[in-house]
Amino acid sequence: MILPISPSFSLSGKKALVAGASSGIGAACAVALARAGADVLLAARRKTELNEIVDALRAEGLQASALVMDVSDVENTSELVNTHGPFDVLVNSAGLARHGAAIDTKPADFDAVMNINVRGAYFLTQAVAKGLLAHNKPGSLINISSQMALIGGQERAVYCASKHAVEGFTKAMAIEWGKQGIRVNTICPTFVLTELTAATFADPEKRTWIDSKIKLDRVGSVQDIMGAVVYLASDAAALVTASALKVDGGWTAG
Repeated sequence: MILPISPSFSLSGKKALVAGASSGIGAACAVALARAGADVLLAARRKTELNEIVDALRAEGLQASALVMDVSDVENTSELVNTHGPFDVLVNSAGLARHGAAIDTKPADFDAVMNINVRGAYFLTQAVAKGLLAHNKPGSLINISSQMALIGGQERAVYCASKHAVEGFTKAMAIEWGKQGIRVNTICPTFVLTELTAATFADPEKRTWIDSKIKLDRVGSVQDIMGAVVYLASDAAALVTASALKVDGGWTAG
């Protein structure tokens, strides 16, 4: 009997770009990809934090470098991607949240969230895809979305709208570029404890709401996202595209 060959999770020889890599989920994704063998370019607005992570990765003997980049500046982002690419893997973890009651939403807050979460994500994904298409290369493009892209949440109308939009363009891009071997997916985490979510977790009422929804009875950590991103980036997910990989502890099950 000839047994099937297990697909590889190795990213050796792959070049990856991680946006929003200076902290939280983005930093964890960069670490995961580097440890899986990828040559990772960590991009974000905060140079000091980026350099600290790069130094730590290099101390482990891994391939990593830093790039100051603001995804909301789509023209400059496109130029940087063109200069440093093409990239076999994109992980876009750059994002913004301004939570509050929908009745109180200000246009400035709406525009700020959409400018990064939708406009920035869209054109960053486009820029990386352009590089792959120009070099006739396959690739894996991953946007860090949210469980809130699949449901609604209190005081999160703007954020939910932005992440629902990410799911929409992810599916459309996956359809357009599938024949070229370019896969486009999202990862949809539940509430993950990071510096950006600390205020939410500090609110007893919100913490009770969160705890009541997660079926595995614990909140997320950045480590929970690391395996998911390596999977989607690797050949192990060779037939996975236009998908939203939920890492939500069962929140969206009901």
